[in-house]
Amino acid sequence: MGTITVNVDDDVERRFRKVADITYHKKKGYLGRAITEAMTYWIYEKKQREISEKQLKLLEKGFNFGRKLYGAREDLYER
Repeated sequence: MGTITVNVDDDVERRFRKVADITYHKKKGYLGRAITEAMTYWIYEKKQREISEKQLKLLEKGFNFGRKLYGAREDLYER
Protein backbone atom coordinates (compact mmCIF):
# COMPACT_ATOMS: atom_id res chain seq x y z
CA MET A 1 0.00 0.00 0.00
CA GLY A 2 1.36 3.41 -0.96
CA THR A 3 1.35 6.76 0.77
CA ILE A 4 0.68 10.00 -1.11
CA THR A 5 0.86 13.47 0.41
CA VAL A 6 -1.07 16.08 -1.56
CA ASN A 7 -2.34 19.63 -1.16
CA VAL A 8 -6.00 20.11 -2.03
CA ASP A 9 -8.12 23.23 -2.18
CA ASP A 10 -9.92 23.72 1.17
CA ASP A 11 -13.37 23.80 -0.41
CA VAL A 12 -12.75 20.60 -2.37
CA GLU A 13 -11.41 18.88 0.74
CA ARG A 14 -14.42 19.94 2.81
CA ARG A 15 -16.90 18.71 0.19
CA PHE A 16 -14.97 15.45 -0.36
CA ARG A 17 -14.86 14.68 3.36
CA LYS A 18 -18.58 15.40 3.64
CA VAL A 19 -19.46 13.00 0.81
CA ALA A 20 -16.99 10.35 2.07
CA ASP A 21 -18.50 10.66 5.58
CA ILE A 22 -22.03 10.12 4.22
CA THR A 23 -20.91 7.19 2.07
CA TYR A 24 -18.66 5.36 4.55
CA HIS A 25 -20.11 6.64 7.90
CA LYS A 26 -16.72 7.77 9.26
CA LYS A 27 -15.58 4.20 9.78
CA LYS A 28 -11.86 3.60 10.20
CA GLY A 29 -10.03 4.21 6.91
CA TYR A 30 -13.02 5.83 5.18
CA LEU A 31 -10.95 8.61 3.60
CA GLY A 32 -8.48 6.11 2.15
CA ARG A 33 -11.29 4.02 0.69
CA ALA A 34 -13.00 7.09 -0.76
CA ILE A 35 -9.80 8.41 -2.32
CA THR A 36 -8.94 4.98 -3.73
CA GLU A 37 -12.41 4.76 -5.27
CA ALA A 38 -12.08 8.27 -6.73
CA MET A 39 -8.64 7.53 -8.19
CA THR A 40 -9.81 4.21 -9.67
CA TYR A 41 -12.78 5.94 -11.32
CA TRP A 42 -10.53 8.72 -12.66
CA ILE A 43 -8.13 6.17 -14.20
CA TYR A 44 -11.06 4.26 -15.76
CA GLU A 45 -12.48 7.45 -17.30
CA LYS A 46 -9.09 8.46 -18.74
CA LYS A 47 -8.57 5.00 -20.29
CA GLN A 48 -12.05 5.00 -21.80
CA ARG A 49 -11.49 8.45 -23.30
CA GLU A 50 -8.14 7.30 -24.74
CA ILE A 51 -9.76 4.20 -26.25
CA SER A 52 -12.61 6.18 -27.79
CA GLU A 53 -10.26 8.79 -29.29
CA LYS A 54 -8.12 6.01 -30.78
CA GLN A 55 -11.16 4.30 -32.30
CA LEU A 56 -12.50 7.59 -33.71
CA LYS A 57 -9.17 8.19 -35.43
CA LEU A 58 -9.40 4.72 -36.99
CA LEU A 59 -12.92 5.46 -38.22
CA GLU A 60 -11.80 8.76 -39.74
CA LYS A 61 -8.93 6.99 -41.48
CA GLY A 62 -11.35 4.49 -43.01
CA PHE A 63 -11.15 0.80 -43.75
CA ASN A 64 -10.07 -1.06 -46.86
CA PHE A 65 -12.31 -4.08 -47.34
CA GLY A 66 -10.68 -5.08 -50.60
CA ARG A 67 -12.38 -5.43 -53.95
CA LYS A 68 -15.98 -6.37 -54.52
CA LEU A 69 -16.26 -10.08 -55.34
CA TYR A 70 -19.83 -10.04 -56.65
CA GLY A 71 -22.06 -7.77 -58.71
CA ALA A 72 -25.50 -8.59 -57.38
CA ARG A 73 -27.16 -10.51 -54.58
CA GLU A 74 -28.06 -13.29 -56.98
CA ASP A 75 -24.35 -13.96 -57.50
CA LEU A 76 -24.10 -14.94 -53.83
CA TYR A 77 -27.17 -17.13 -53.61
CA GLU A 78 -28.00 -19.69 -56.27
CA ARG A 79 -31.66 -20.63 -56.06
